[in-house]
Amino acid sequence: MKFEAVEMLKVLAVETRVKIIELLKSKGPTGSKEMAGLLGITPAAVSQHLRLLKHAGLVRRERQGYWIPYSLNEEALERCGQQLAEICTCGCEGTGRWQEQELAKASLEALKVFEQELQKELRQVQERIREKSE
Repeated sequence: MKFEAVEMLKVLAVETRVKIIELLKSKGPTGSKEMAGLLGITPAAVSQHLRLLKHAGLVRRERQGYWIPYSLNEEALERCGQQLAEICTCGCEGTGRWQEQELAKASLEALKVFEQELQKELRQVQERIREKSE
């Protein structure tokens, strides 16, 4: 695994940082004070997490007068996803899809879980399409 991927995984190993990414994904550009209020943590804690996320290249900031909103670096997140797919052990071979042979031998419970994951992913894609259509 590349050094960059290892560092990204270390950064993403903290639940609050993942919550920050999810927040930015759903809200778009957001200031650190607003994030602190939404996450229920101090602005100083948010700033420390954002510093590490920015250093890892997962978020960026762009000053707009006195306001400094943070936003996702979509390209870096995509690279992170690709790197994770390369080491994935579910049988998808980096495609994000189960292979037919894996589906054929999967238990009913595993198939139901997989179906739920696919439905969740489909809802996320549909939401993204709605957002981009507006």
